[in-house]
Amino acid sequence: MEPKIGISKDNRQAVADQLAKLLADEFVLYTKTRNAHWNIEGPDFHSMHIFFEGQYQQLDELMDSVAERIRKIGHYAPGTLTQVLQLTHLTEQEQGKNDSLGFIKELLEDHESIIEFLRGNINPFAETYKDLGTSDYITGLMEKHEEMAWMLRAHFRQ
Repeated sequence: MEPKIGISKDNRQAVADQLAKLLADEFVLYTKTRNAHWNIEGPDFHSMHIFFEGQYQQLDELMDSVAERIRKIGHYAPGTLTQVLQLTHLTEQEQGKNDSLGFIKELLEDHESIIEFLRGNINPFAETYKDLGTSDYITGLMEKHEEMAWMLRAHFRQ
């Protein structure tokens, strides 16, 4: 049954298309953070293993909420790896040393990429597509990514 929530079918489709890209990015970032958790090496192994675990747990919740937002506006969330890889803006992790700063640098870049994507969609969702709910939702999501990025960035000295 089609939702009657005050947003046109075409606008809901446009929003869902952008949210599908976001969900794919969240899934790739989650996977890369899991990889860091599993494969970290070095003298800071234990603390970073725990740190990355906290980050991927947060991303798991974010990922689920994006999928649920897609469903709330009447669309299906992409749920296959093929779909994720077709939709994501992010790239696979480069093979290198499994040290904390290498993992952190790449994860930070991905968070910042997602933040820019979210920031670029806040106004279009509200103004162009008349979906204030999703605009508000991604504003909150952006703030969560900003906090996670800050936690990663804090590992680098200025």
